[in-house]
Amino acid sequence: MDGGRGERSRDRDDEGRARSARPRDGLGRPLPYGAAGVERQPEGVVRSPDETVAEAQRLLDAGMPFHAHEVFEDAWKSGPASEAELWRGLAQLAVGLTHGARGNAKGGARLLLRGANRIREHTELTGEARPYGIDVPGLTLWARHLAARLEEEPEHAVDAAAVSPLLRSGPGRQPAAR
Repeated sequence: MDGGRGERSRDRDDEGRARSARPRDGLGRPLPYGAAGVERQPEGVVRSPDETVAEAQRLLDAGMPFHAHEVFEDAWKSGPASEAELWRGLAQLAVGLTHGARGNAKGGARLLLRGANRIREHTELTGEARPYGIDVPGLTLWARHLAARLEEEPEHAVDAAAVSPLLRSGPGRQPAAR
């Protein structure tokens, strides 16, 4: 307790940084202390771009877009500055899906569109339409469709696993919009 006011002292990680120890559900929402939750993504993991896309896709398929956002965030923070906007935009897509699944339609739609614009702008600046095989055109279309759905039906949260995108298209893969 802190200062006799009945407040819990701030949770800290092993390095002393503020980090909530509360368990989280599959959409990253905090649960009460002691509740069974979903394992959090470790922070600061350096992955190759292919490993990043594969891990994020696994999490999206499992209906865990909040966790996928953390994987993209690691890539954004640890990768080359020239790719930061790509990974940041992908993280925003994952957070937009997270908000849509949590029932925050307005915030979800806004982040989906912001992320779609960011990844599209990255490809325009670099001239790479599909960096690391990522289906930027398909993801942009998926984000716009999902944002429109959230705006049209704001009272209906989406099922994150059912509407999650495919990050790459190609032989044996469907396009991003499922």
